[in-house]
Amino acid sequence: MKFIIDNWMLIVVAASSGGMLLWQALQKNGGGGAVACSEAVRLINREKAVLIDVCESAEYAKGHAAGARNVPLSALAGSKELPANKSLPIIVMCASGARAGRAAAALRKAGHERAVPMAGGLAAWREAGLPIDKGA
Repeated sequence: MKFIIDNWMLIVVAASSGGMLLWQALQKNGGGGAVACSEAVRLINREKAVLIDVCESAEYAKGHAAGARNVPLSALAGSKELPANKSLPIIVMCASGARAGRAAAALRKAGHERAVPMAGGLAAWREAGLPIDKGA
């Protein structure tokens, strides 16, 4: 008991840092956490993942990841651009990553259990030096 009283501050720091690590682990793995560009490329190359860009058509035409299909967030439900095979991984991206999370959640709800957003969106894709296409 004397140890706890004498070292209460160290115990609090250790407990809070452990809590923060646990929080990060739960956020990352909690049902469809965002994937980094490197993981997205791995999924595309090895598991035939489909890259879906949920930006509006005008944004998509200004620049998008090479090979991405454009399915605006507003037209996501029932789109013919989505793969019929619901077991295929789907990587959802947008300009910054904000809309992609909502789109991935909607796709998982529609039965595409392997739909995940890409962390950082097109900005992260560009920063990683990955290919960009322009035009529709």
